[in-house]
Amino acid sequence: MSVNRRDFLKYAGLSTILGLGGVSVIDKLFRSEAEAAVFNPIPEALSAERWAMVIDMSKFKTADDYNRVINACHSIHNVPELENEKHEIKWIWTEKYENTFPHQSDEYINESIKHQPFMVFCNHCANPPCVRVCPTKATFKRKDGIVMMDYHRCIGCRFCMAACPFGARSFNWEDPRPFIKNKNLDFPTRTKGVVEKCNFCAERLAKGLKPACVEASGGALVFGDLQNPDSEVRRILSSRYAIRRKPELGTGPSLYYIIGGNEHA
Repeated sequence: MSVNRRDFLKYAGLSTILGLGGVSVIDKLFRSEAEAAVFNPIPEALSAERWAMVIDMSKFKTADDYNRVINACHSIHNVPELENEKHEIKWIWTEKYENTFPHQSDEYINESIKHQPFMVFCNHCANPPCVRVCPTKATFKRKDGIVMMDYHRCIGCRFCMAACPFGARSFNWEDPRPFIKNKNLDFPTRTKGVVEKCNFCAERLAKGLKPACVEASGGALVFGDLQNPDSEVRRILSSRYAIRRKPELGTGPSLYYIIGGNEHA
């Protein structure tokens, strides 16, 4: 069953008639559909209790190191290259340190760190505010922690964009499809009026493959199960000091940043 704009208005009207009880019924309807959207993976699929990523910024040396990671993501996910910068669609991009960690900055911080670009994208939070505000459950969290989107259910209200404290979502102000250089037919394109973002390459995990950005990073991005004490991400976090973006907000980001030149063991 697909919930489009017409269905949403119908259900919204029903909730008004039924009052608070109606809201509960509708919420259950949308939630059951969101859960049904997560198919049963093949035996070769990669799985985890909670997926997380460690980003070792010391391994990003040149502009090519950044571009290789960004292009790997955008090319397989049909992210358009729009001429109007105000309409830019981005799943992974770079920000300055002061914008990435606004409450962890200091005037005496090392100059090289202060001016280094930092890789940023959806944090796949443990407590994602974007999920709570979505009226149609187009944004939902899987059991393994990945925050997903159902583009067919998205009505373009942009509540999720307002709720996300990391600016990790983009809105299609125009039809993005004419601006895709080489379409990947194995991944859906989006339409005008739809929000989109990083999905931790859920479609690749289902095939037993790691995220494209991880494979292209040359070891700078490490992906694994945060709940597994024997996973590589846990091994790195136990031996290196890492920080997360805006931890004071309590969203529980699943992205950890290592800043410094020491290689992990």
